[in-house]
Amino acid sequence: MINIENINTIDMPYIIFKEMYLKALSSSQENIDAIAISSFNSETNLVDSRFVNLKYINDIEWIFFTNLESPKANQFRSFDQISALFFWSKINLQIRIKAKIKKTNREMDIDHFSTRTKEKNALARASSQSTPIDSYKTIKENYNNSLEGNNLMVCPEFWGGFSFTPYYFEFWEGHNSRLNKRDAYQREGGLWKNSILQP
Repeated sequence: MINIENINTIDMPYIIFKEMYLKALSSSQENIDAIAISSFNSETNLVDSRFVNLKYINDIEWIFFTNLESPKANQFRSFDQISALFFWSKINLQIRIKAKIKKTNREMDIDHFSTRTKEKNALARASSQSTPIDSYKTIKENYNNSLEGNNLMVCPEFWGGFSFTPYYFEFWEGHNSRLNKRDAYQREGGLWKNSILQP
């Protein structure tokens, strides 16, 4: 689940998002917090995508956590534009988002890390995310060694969150007839411009 705190209740795309989220939640949507994040690698001129778990929505900020030395974290720092995508199969809905991304403050990193399980924190400490290693056996050994260590609830310097602020939403509702409904919102000059897109 996503921890929704004080979500924007004035702007229409946030109102629609919360309505759809609650509908998917009541339909027992699996992995409802899974969101695909695409980022730009300014060194290779390539785009990368991966799923992360969205943890919080606080007003207009959408927050997830990761290894701050990972490739995606470096990409976010070098190019602050991302796209994001939810797909909730139970209600046949995808939500496309474009946003600006920035690092969360350290206080939030520390607070969230302290709420996680020791197993999750042990893995966060044990893994140099996305770097090559000789075998999966070594990964398990590193994890087990980390799990036996102390201070598992203390947030390491290389771990923390990113917050993105959407400026574009598209709510795509699928239909068997292929007459899919696409409801888009673009933020322009402080206001949200709504348009219906053809299937």
